Amino acid sequence: MPMTLVRVALLSCAIAVLTGFQVLAQNAPPAAPVTVAKPVVRDVIDSDEFIGRFQAVDEVSVRSRIGGYLQEVHFQDGTMVKQGDLLFVIDQRPYVNALNEATASLEVAKSTLTNADAQFARTQALAGTGSLSASNLDDRRRDLISAQANVRGAQAAVDRASLDMEYTRITAPLGGRVDRRLISVGNLVQADQTVLTTIVALDPIDFYFDVDERRLLSYADEARKRGSALQQGGGGLDVTVTIADSRQQPFKGKLDFAENRVDNESGTIRVRARFPNPNFILQPGLFGRIQVAGSNSYRAILVPDEAIGADQDQRVVYTVDADGNVTPKSVRLGPKLYGYRVIRGGMTGDETIIVNGLMRIRPGVKVAPQLIQLPQEASNEEAPAQAAAQGSDQ
Repeated sequence: MPMTLVRVALLSCAIAVLTGFQVLAQNAPPAAPVTVAKPVVRDVIDSDEFIGRFQAVDEVSVRSRIGGYLQEVHFQDGTMVKQGDLLFVIDQRPYVNALNEATASLEVAKSTLTNADAQFARTQALAGTGSLSASNLDDRRRDLISAQANVRGAQAAVDRASLDMEYTRITAPLGGRVDRRLISVGNLVQADQTVLTTIVALDPIDFYFDVDERRLLSYADEARKRGSALQQGGGGLDVTVTIADSRQQPFKGKLDFAENRVDNESGTIRVRARFPNPNFILQPGLFGRIQVAGSNSYRAILVPDEAIGADQDQRVVYTVDADGNVTPKSVRLGPKLYGYRVIRGGMTGDETIIVNGLMRIRPGVKVAPQLIQLPQEASNEEAPAQAAAQGSDQ
């Protein structure tokens, strides 16, 4: 074959190969756009989480100390009342009559006393001259003492009638929110029996929860290190509580009491925390989740939940290098703090991870990373002083 034909054939082959590479390059998938960031690394404190219920610091069932027919109601159902506010009035007419009768009896007793005192003075003077015998003087003295006793008895009757008269006006024994009236005007009220309404104090408010033996011993040990006792609130340990309304920020309070024995059946001890409640958001009977500090401060790696994927039974995050290559990393998860998920293991904190666009990742496909910076807190909610270790190591 002539040399010219060989050169032409080789040139044709080279052109064909080059064209093939160009076609392959044109058909290669484009780099997937993803958002990447460095994980947040900061000092955090784990906490234990317990479910409990709010309970009023003070609660009273309002009863009447006297019997009678209910005459007046002086409050609107469900309103806030102050200590001493008038709530109910019992029909006062029988008690007015009783007070008038007792007052009249007192006046009679005082009149008798005045006469007995004068009789004793005269008899004493005559007995001094020998005009009357000593027995007459003793009789006048007895009459005087009896009259004095009658006055004291009559005065006691007046005081009792006055007290009953005062009890016809039933006032609030404490400040708080009053319940609905449980009896209508015109009904008979039994003394010390009929419940008229109830009042619960709302500010401050208590939160009760049960702690198991293992964490009880840990908390008690920490309280002793602070020079206090768990039964005395662990030295006023700071706690936070969250409620079902996600719009509400965690409420801050302090431990202030624990029972003095472990329940034999449940193996738990009941602990109480107290929370200020100036806006009356927290209500008695409401459930909540309380977070109690369960660790010392430590350096933690935090990533968004959206950056965590699943690979069979493992949790993974996807790291990106400078050339856009993606590498999955198996990680061990911890609790959620400050809106992020704590990474217990599998990361050093220096990686660049994909935080948005996990659905675009395919085997062998490079990505076009767009770097952003994660804030120290992932939400607008105030970060808790201690966050719950709700997802123990996964």
